[in-house]
Amino acid sequence: MADDFPQEWLDKIDKAVEEVHDDLIEWRHHIHQNPELSNREEKTAKYIADLLEDFGYDDVVTGLGGHGVATVLHGGGSPEGKRRSIVLRADIDALPVPDKSGVEFASEVVDKDYPGGPFPVTHACGHDAHAAMLLAAAKVLADLKDDVPGDVVFAFQPAEEGPPVDEPGGAREMVKEAFFDELDPEPTMAFGMHVGGGPKGWVMYSQGVQNGSSELLSIKITGEQVHGSSPWQGKDPMPPAAEIITAMGQIYRQLDAQKDFTITIGHIQDEGRFNVVGNSVTLLGTVRCLQEGVEAQINERIERTAKHIAAAYDCEAEVEFIQQVPPVVNRPEWVEKILPSFHRSTRGDAKVIEVPASLGYDDVSEFINRWGGIYGLLGVQDVEVDEDGNLKETEGGRGFVANHSPKFYVDDEAMVTGVRMHVNVALDHLRGTLVPDEK
Repeated sequence: MADDFPQEWLDKIDKAVEEVHDDLIEWRHHIHQNPELSNREEKTAKYIADLLEDFGYDDVVTGLGGHGVATVLHGGGSPEGKRRSIVLRADIDALPVPDKSGVEFASEVVDKDYPGGPFPVTHACGHDAHAAMLLAAAKVLADLKDDVPGDVVFAFQPAEEGPPVDEPGGAREMVKEAFFDELDPEPTMAFGMHVGGGPKGWVMYSQGVQNGSSELLSIKITGEQVHGSSPWQGKDPMPPAAEIITAMGQIYRQLDAQKDFTITIGHIQDEGRFNVVGNSVTLLGTVRCLQEGVEAQINERIERTAKHIAAAYDCEAEVEFIQQVPPVVNRPEWVEKILPSFHRSTRGDAKVIEVPASLGYDDVSEFINRWGGIYGLLGVQDVEVDEDGNLKETEGGRGFVANHSPKFYVDDEAMVTGVRMHVNVALDHLRGTLVPDEK
């Protein structure tokens, strides 16, 4: 694959990445040990903002879409053609999951005030690594400022995992802030990446839909509260709630089997106790889809099923679909142009491969939908690919652990590739080589 990236820049990037290596790991460990849940990332945001100011950024903006942080590097290099701008994005929130990773810097944080809590809190999805890698890229590019032929916007996004049900938050709230409207030149690309259980240092991507659409599903079943010893005197919402949960698993039989989607009920809230038939039960879940247009068909069936089951028990069901997130789409014309950046970022020590789409969502789609761009994937675990294409544990390693598991881990050394990805993608776009051909 032809690559005309200047050797002088390669040497400077390697030197700058080497110099930031130890700090990169320290930043990630600090963020991991001090996690904060969605829409509560106040200390994390301050930590990031303070570091950016230490790097020499004097226009750090906070409070974007909640606790989002952003700043701009105005490069001093001369572009070939028009001056461009790129947004590099990382998410910064943690999950309500206990930390069983076994690392010395494991989180012991418990959020006692979060809605529905108290919750143990940890970075079980790698957002600590995302934030640290983008911080390191900001430091590297600041050191290379005189060579950077355009503007780089660093966006540290809150609430990617989803804010509390009754609160706004996430990428949609961040990208509509005036800060982004006032950027000049307007960005012409957005880029981010997600770490996961692939071989460490491998770069992965999908063409077309990479991450499915998502929405939060709320089904409230209302009956009539009464003493548990005489349920016939009221209307018990618990049996229809249980039947609705079961019925959600049968909706797939009402749609073409080639439609990729999933419905999960992950949380139940009720108003009763062991001897009280509560007045209502609320089911909270998520709907994920890979194909456009399927979500509306699923939602219609969910609402019909829930309402009819509730009515059969003389109860009522109220169905809401909220926090809707569009799919992440890596358009082929962008993929074609970004591959040299990916290959260069591995420095020949790893592989760049195409992988199947995932039903895991990511609201980075709001950035990509607004400015175009790509979302990459970075392997960070002790696994290898065997001759049949299956993952196997690296001898002496920790093996595969899925995102959102309490045991999820990140190999610190793999983050170096992520830093290079940010830097290479930014420079390639600004110098005009990572730009889709006009149709």
